[in-house]
Amino acid sequence: MIGSDGPMIELENTSKNFGEAVALLPLTLAVPKGKTTVLIGPSGCGKSTIIRLIAGLITPDTGTVRFDGDDVSLTTIATIRQRIGYVIQDGGLFPHLTAAENITLMAQWLGWPIEKVQSRLVELTALTHFPNDGLERYPVQLSGGQRQRVALMRALMLDPDVLLLDEPLGALDPIIRFELQSELREIFRTLKKTVVMVTHDMGEAGFFGDMIALMRDGKIVQHGDLKALIKTPGEQFVTNFIQAHRGLYDSLDEAAS
Repeated sequence: MIGSDGPMIELENTSKNFGEAVALLPLTLAVPKGKTTVLIGPSGCGKSTIIRLIAGLITPDTGTVRFDGDDVSLTTIATIRQRIGYVIQDGGLFPHLTAAENITLMAQWLGWPIEKVQSRLVELTALTHFPNDGLERYPVQLSGGQRQRVALMRALMLDPDVLLLDEPLGALDPIIRFELQSELREIFRTLKKTVVMVTHDMGEAGFFGDMIALMRDGKIVQHGDLKALIKTPGEQFVTNFIQAHRGLYDSLDEAAS
C-alpha cells in the first residue's frame, strides 16, 4: 500500500564511492509519486548509481535512501524489491527462457496460481502491443524492440509501484526507439506509476520527464521541469548541455506549447 503523503523515493545526503572513485557526492533528491523523474547527464556522472541505490543493489556510504517512507536496508529490501520493476539497457533477459518464461519468472517463483499468471500475461501483452506468437520465442529470436517489450512486461508483472529504467532504449535503432518512446509514455500515463529513468539524451528526457535532474561529476546541477532548465538555467553547463542535444527541438516545442 502506497502512503498518501510524501515522496515515493528520497535520497538524503546520500553519497557513494567505489574505491577511490567518487560516484556520488552527498546529494538530496525527492521523487514524487505517480510522476516520471529523469536522471540525465554525461557518462560517469552518477545516474546509474542512483538507480542501483534505489533498487538496493548497492548501499550508500553516507546518508539514507527511503522507499515510500521506509529506509532501504538489508531488512527491508526483499519486500521493497517486489514493489520495484527494473529494466536495463539490453533488457537482461535470460537466453535459455522463452519470452513468456522470462516475463512470468518472478510470479511463478512467488507461487502465483497459474490462472493469475496467465491472466496477467494477457494484460501485459495487450498493454505493450507484443505479438502473441512471440511469447514462445527465445530472446535471440526476437527483435531489439520486442526484447525491450519483454523486459518491460517482466518489470510490470508484479504490478510494482515503481519502475526503474536504466537507458532502456539506448541500444535500439532510431526508428524502433521513436516507436517505443511513444508507447512507453502512453503506458506510463495509463498506469500512473512512479518512474525513474536514466538517459543521456535531453530530447528523450524532455519527452518523458515530469521532472528532470541534470547531473555532473556526482552531483545534481539543476532539478526541475524542462521549461525551468531552458528558461532559468542555474549555470552555464545547463545551457551548454541543452544546446548540445539536437534531438531536443521537438521537446522544446512541446514544452513551450
